[in-house]
Amino acid sequence: MSKVVERFELYGKEYVLETGELAKQAGGAVVVRQGDTMVLVTATASRNPKDLDFFPLTVDFEERMYAAGKLPGGFIKREARPSEKAILTARMIDRPLRSAFADGFRNEVQIISTVLSADQVSQPDVISIMGASAALMAAGIPFEGPLAGVRIARIDGEFVVNPTFDELEISDLDLVVAGSPDAVYMIEAGAYEVSEDDMLAALTFAQEAITEFCAVQERFVSQTDVTPMEVPLHVIDEGLRERIFSAGADKMRQALHNPDKFSRMNGVAAVKDEVLATFSEEELAADGKDIKALLKELEKKTMRTMVLEEGERADGRKVDEVRQVTSIAGYLPRAHGSGLFTRGQTQVLSVLTLGMLSEWQRIDTIDVSEGKRYLHHYNFPPFCTGETGFMRGPKRREIGHGALAERALMPVIPAEDAFPYTVRIVSEVLESNGSSSMGSVCGSTLALMDAGVPIKAPVSGIAMGLIKEGDDVAILSDIQGLEDFLGDMDFKVAGTENGITALQMDNKAKGLSYEILETALRQANEGRAYILTKMLEAIGTPRVALSEYAPRILTVKIPVDKIRDVIGSGGKVIRGIQEETGAQIDIQEDGTIFVASRDKGGEEAVRRIQLIVKVPEIGERYKGRVVSIQAFGAFIELTPGKDGLLHISRVAKGRVEKVEDVLSVGDEVEVEVLDIDDRGKISLDRVDKPEAPPSSGGGGGGDRKPQGSSGGGDRDRGGDRGDRKPRRRH
Repeated sequence: MSKVVERFELYGKEYVLETGELAKQAGGAVVVRQGDTMVLVTATASRNPKDLDFFPLTVDFEERMYAAGKLPGGFIKREARPSEKAILTARMIDRPLRSAFADGFRNEVQIISTVLSADQVSQPDVISIMGASAALMAAGIPFEGPLAGVRIARIDGEFVVNPTFDELEISDLDLVVAGSPDAVYMIEAGAYEVSEDDMLAALTFAQEAITEFCAVQERFVSQTDVTPMEVPLHVIDEGLRERIFSAGADKMRQALHNPDKFSRMNGVAAVKDEVLATFSEEELAADGKDIKALLKELEKKTMRTMVLEEGERADGRKVDEVRQVTSIAGYLPRAHGSGLFTRGQTQVLSVLTLGMLSEWQRIDTIDVSEGKRYLHHYNFPPFCTGETGFMRGPKRREIGHGALAERALMPVIPAEDAFPYTVRIVSEVLESNGSSSMGSVCGSTLALMDAGVPIKAPVSGIAMGLIKEGDDVAILSDIQGLEDFLGDMDFKVAGTENGITALQMDNKAKGLSYEILETALRQANEGRAYILTKMLEAIGTPRVALSEYAPRILTVKIPVDKIRDVIGSGGKVIRGIQEETGAQIDIQEDGTIFVASRDKGGEEAVRRIQLIVKVPEIGERYKGRVVSIQAFGAFIELTPGKDGLLHISRVAKGRVEKVEDVLSVGDEVEVEVLDIDDRGKISLDRVDKPEAPPSSGGGGGGDRKPQGSSGGGDRDRGGDRGDRKPRRRH
């Protein structure tokens, strides 16, 4: 195929779509470019369908460190497992595409997005959605494209399409929307308390932009030589469907009317077994997979009909009714903060730990962000759904849910200068029957307030669902697992009383309209407010004091030119302070020092630091320690690393032949600053001098003051300033 290049400009930014030069053996290969950020997206399908009852789609996002001119971290020095950012981007590409393939298509499809160049200005994630759509169409795979994704920022009240990293830094909105010209398929957003009206305006603007990006794709693909795949789509026999629905419809309706998850599951399983028993072994051998698929369809159809025709959900709730909510703050006795949140049969225990700023997470990716001080991790063990399974680290879903909860709470976390801690929250899902991610947001808000973190406002979250058959629509508040699995939409909304902080939406229904989104957001606002009221019954405001087990962090600011004095040669001074006080010390490049301890050691460390940087003044008195004795006098350590000279003539009253006759190394003496010369050398006088010992004869003594010994000064000046922390994006 000959090379095809489509250059275009939209909303003030330039793009390129290109095919026919790279990866020509892939089913479809498209290079998509914004600025100097280039991503190669390939789409390849297996020749034959797989014997599966689901569509086998795999999406991988491959970060190459060379794209940003970086070497991989660690000892191996090559890319290994994908970063969390890569996993989240792969999910972002997968979610809008998955529902756009033809029903019954069972050929395996793999989409690989490889970042070839990252200019640290334009972001590679959203343009990969457009690249994947174009690659699928160029490959001739049965796909209902084109689809496109756009990121929307809002700067000074104006919407910006596909903002740069720097533009996003000053935006109060980070909204990613993917879909077709006619419908929204996926939403992912973080926001700083944006109102529902403003969010709807941003979604409308995003839909307009998506339409233009889809039009460019159609123009681009029309220039390529596309050979459609000849794929026989599997079709289930209608007679088989009628037989199963006739045998099980009434019993399935009765089984689904049950508020308890496990009782309902057992009842549904019993109905399916009863229907299966009506088939012979020969029929099951020939049509077993279709029969099982139709039994699942029977359950789905029955549940949806109950909602649309009767207005009643499986657990008896109305469409806008939230399940019972209970909240407990401070559930764990030794944690820095904890919150137990239960909503229906979903239960999440969120546990918070506070640490030094130096414990922030470094991120080894092609992204410009080098790290973060707020971390949110989400665990979903098998027992939370009554199942068994392997415990082998977080899966993609767990990483995605943790990132969503982190995004929801980030806008209310206090700034570093107001709360100089690294914050980590772990949300343990103990029971799950729908929307454990939003349960994590609620439980984590309780944990933050229990820990005494001065959050800007409490955050609650809710998951909304949709049942849509033709023009009949029902929007469900606080969906349970059954309604998520068998419904058309999973729309999660988190926010404060003042506005939205996070959104996530996946849509299986074709033709999700603006009106549906508006109704869902309004209904979600009511549900969030109700849940927040129940949360605040457990704890209304952040606790005044931190947990007794949490580190206390004190802040002191010193001149930048004094940092070397506090650190000392090779870190000798700062290590000594930490060892003697038990405090942890973190020094910033601007001279800000954070001192953490669980006792009075922090206050002592601050006192010592202040003494080090303090400039002595004539007339001030110090209780110092003798650190060195010379023939002409003794050097007294006034503060760590800063000495003054107590001349032999001022060691005692009367003539002293040898300093050692009066002082020894380690003695503590009270001294007064007599003079400070222009080189900073300090001359001292002893307060309350003792009588000089009797003379043993011989010379020496007197007012001896060899040249160059006019005073003391700084010991161990200079040296290593230690590791400096790079800038953090948040």
